[in-house]
Amino acid sequence: MSVCISSCLFEDSYTSYMEQENDTQFSDFILLGLSEEAAMQPLLFWLFLSMYLITLAGNLLIILTTIAASHLHTPMYFFLSSLSFSDICFISTTVPKMLLNLHIQDKSITYKGCLSQMYFFILFAEMDIFLLSVMAYDRFVAICHPLRYATIMKPQLCGLLLLASWIMSLLDSLLRGLLVLRLSFCTDLEIPHYFCEINQVIQLACSDALLNVIEMYVATVLMGVIPLSGIAVSYSRIVSSILRITSARGRYKAFSTCGSHLSVVCMFYGTGLGVYLSSATTPNSRARAFASVMYTVVTPMLNPFIYSLRNKDMKGALTSLVSTVTFSERSECFSWGRRSSHG
Repeated sequence: MSVCISSCLFEDSYTSYMEQENDTQFSDFILLGLSEEAAMQPLLFWLFLSMYLITLAGNLLIILTTIAASHLHTPMYFFLSSLSFSDICFISTTVPKMLLNLHIQDKSITYKGCLSQMYFFILFAEMDIFLLSVMAYDRFVAICHPLRYATIMKPQLCGLLLLASWIMSLLDSLLRGLLVLRLSFCTDLEIPHYFCEINQVIQLACSDALLNVIEMYVATVLMGVIPLSGIAVSYSRIVSSILRITSARGRYKAFSTCGSHLSVVCMFYGTGLGVYLSSATTPNSRARAFASVMYTVVTPMLNPFIYSLRNKDMKGALTSLVSTVTFSERSECFSWGRRSSHG
């Protein structure tokens, strides 16, 4: 509902802006992609199609398993299923358009399509950031205050944290989209990327983009640095609490409860920050586009494997779900065979 409302506001703002600027003609943007070599296009198509399908299957399986297994109806898996949903939406904002362009050999994207892609990319990227922060807080409470965990992490608080994450992500993505609407673009609308990355789009503007640049720096601090600082504080408290545990088995068990989440945090922030910090020193925009694949495609694809392979409860629930589905299919086939033989 909130996504729909924000999207409608963005569309209305876009329509009113275009009515006021109907004398300005916007050309399509050109997404240069990862390679201009014709021989690479089929390889890139099948590679990213495979990665996209694996991401969809893995994250959908996490969501279905969390819903089906009653013992996974806990705050930790509630946020994990929300992260899986966000990852599906996150990768779906960029990869399908890239696959279409690779398939039909057309690198263009409309002005409206570029703004929409940019809006939803920011929305779900920031949702991932906030969810990872919330999950770090959940692990902090579970390890540092285990006896009060059920009292603190009530369903009402979990719902409120998820709602707050949505609202903050929606407001910032809407603000960024509206600020881009005020920019005018002239010629040379080539984006050295496979999606409409906001930094690249702003660089193409032929009007004053100072306000956009200021907003980007402010948003980086509010939406990036502060959540990362919260994660760092949570894990510093977690490590301090674990080191006070005398039993080696107890320390291992405590570390194992947050190992998967810490792996995902390091991978997401490590690749994402690496791309944006290197943008100031790396002149090759195409190289940055390849680096962006790590946090826009690879990380959402690997998240389900990290959480399922390192988590006994999730592995058990997945095995039970697959066994149930397999048994149901065999029962249906057996029943169909008996009806056919009698028929």
